[in-house]
Amino acid sequence: MPGMVLFGRRWAIASDDLVFPGFFELFLRVLWWIGILTLYVMHREKLDCAGGVLLNSYLIVLIVLLAVVICTVLAIVCVSMKGTICNPGPRKSMSKLLYLRLALFLPEMVWASLGAAWVADGVQCDRIVVNGIIATVIVSWIIIAATVFTIIIVFDPLGGKMAPYTSAGPGHLDSHESSQLLNGLKTAATSVWETRIKLLCCCVGKDDHTRIAFSSTAELFSTYFSDTDLVPSDIAAGLALLHQQQDNISSSQEPEEVISHSPGHPQEADLDAELENCHHYMHFAAAAYGWPLYIYRNPFTGLCRIGGDCCRSRTMEYELVGGDQLNCHFVSILHTTGLQYRDFIHISFHDKDILTDLSAESESLHLDTDLQDCVAHKGISQAARYVYRRLVNDGILSQAFSIAPEYRLVVVGHSLGAGAAALLAIMLRSSYPQVQAYTFSPPRGLLSKSLHEYSKDFIVSLVLGKDVIPRLSVTNMEDLKKRILRVITHCNKPKYKILLQGCWYELFGGSPDNFPTELDGSDQGQLTQPLLGEHSLLTHWSPAYSFSSDSPLDSPTKYPPLYPPGRIIHLEEEGASGRFDCCSAAQYRARWAREGEFSRILIGPKMLTDHMPDILMRALDSVVADRTACLSCPGQGTSNVDVA
Repeated sequence: MPGMVLFGRRWAIASDDLVFPGFFELFLRVLWWIGILTLYVMHREKLDCAGGVLLNSYLIVLIVLLAVVICTVLAIVCVSMKGTICNPGPRKSMSKLLYLRLALFLPEMVWASLGAAWVADGVQCDRIVVNGIIATVIVSWIIIAATVFTIIIVFDPLGGKMAPYTSAGPGHLDSHESSQLLNGLKTAATSVWETRIKLLCCCVGKDDHTRIAFSSTAELFSTYFSDTDLVPSDIAAGLALLHQQQDNISSSQEPEEVISHSPGHPQEADLDAELENCHHYMHFAAAAYGWPLYIYRNPFTGLCRIGGDCCRSRTMEYELVGGDQLNCHFVSILHTTGLQYRDFIHISFHDKDILTDLSAESESLHLDTDLQDCVAHKGISQAARYVYRRLVNDGILSQAFSIAPEYRLVVVGHSLGAGAAALLAIMLRSSYPQVQAYTFSPPRGLLSKSLHEYSKDFIVSLVLGKDVIPRLSVTNMEDLKKRILRVITHCNKPKYKILLQGCWYELFGGSPDNFPTELDGSDQGQLTQPLLGEHSLLTHWSPAYSFSSDSPLDSPTKYPPLYPPGRIIHLEEEGASGRFDCCSAAQYRARWAREGEFSRILIGPKMLTDHMPDILMRALDSVVADRTACLSCPGQGTSNVDVA
């Protein structure tokens, strides 16, 4: 639901977000109250000492004050449990309860200060009583500090500007004033996100490219987040509901038609050959991460293997550019790939442009082809262009082929590096027609449609499971936002139940049918009165949002639809686990997939871990081993076929 409005500003917390923190505080307060009451009842006769009257008064008042606080917190929890995300009516008294709760902090602070002063004044009483009162003073200040910290977290820098429009909307203003105010909101949102990104990336340099990247990335984030009136817990609940809904739809679908060839490449042997190539080149893509990934993958032996070589001086037979002062990155590359020092001609650890990958802007590529609409992700193309200049203009590739003319050119990369590898291969295609690229977990928002089709002849992409990055684009993010708004609008459960059941479902599974989340047909008319509808969860300057279409949204003009590179091999997890399981290894199958299968973000507990290079390498090892073992099995020549 919309964020609560307190003290004339909107906060990043809703009235139904106080169940769990309220229970936690209630638990601590009740334990504290019981402890103080026990201390007073068992040791009140020991307060007949110098200063004992003050301590006796302190304990009595604290017991009463805590009882009032406990009753107030209990009321807040009970009210917060009422209603649903889009039905805040039963929680309309929440603001008054919060004002009362905040007002109680004043006597708490005063009484904690007085208790500290009285104890410090050298009271000559029983040591158990004095220590108990010292403990209550410490606990009081800890709770007060925790409350201040919580207020800082839920503080919305845009709340003062957004609160008037959340309640009234800009419709009552004339068009000129409304336009000015909405432009001011956009500017403020961009400024806030730019500040957040700068703090997050405080170690990144401050050159012109970085400043442009900060600005464009902040504009993207502000455009996506600032047109909704949702708090973070609403989004978490929406994702939990979407996962259950997604699994429910998948379990009810008919089995897909099975065919015996890949799209555009009919030989099943082609899949086996490309899987073998991916298995080989994935080691090179993973090696680019250097020693951190190597030690992570080899926690017991990795440090010993590369530690001795890190500081060892060697005669340089290659050109080294960038950091790696202790040679550790290069040593880990040797161990990961199995290559020797003499196999390298040029090594660069340049990574200044990585921040530009966060930007979603696109730009035209000037290629020596007859293709129309050659558009690509701007930040990634800049990184690819930098590598292209080093390889071609500086003569690195010419030198390499003069040394080994029989070799062929293959470009590899993982994640955003996969995007740069794909664009680099496209740029090199005219000069090196035999170039091939293997991209692992590439971003979806990379190439225009024409470039996507063009790249199928020489680029193969590998995607694992529900990996979110190959499905990540502005269009898909807008579609995800639309689905979140729709599912929470139609939800008839309170948020705390959604989150509890969602956590259980993510960790332990179960049938999605056990968690009904949609209102039945007879209740559809109640979605707007008194419930909040989808329109009520959006601010009035949301661009290009449609409630009538089930298809993904059209991207704003600045962010045209972009697609992943090349042909796509999808490693799918067999069975319905999809959850963290430390007791058994997941089983995967490989198949050719169409680009359209990645046109929607899938929700699941592995949507992030499936992107990790070590997870992808393990899955690829398993698939290749299983397919190799089955080559000699009778009737297996066409059994592991592709799905249409």
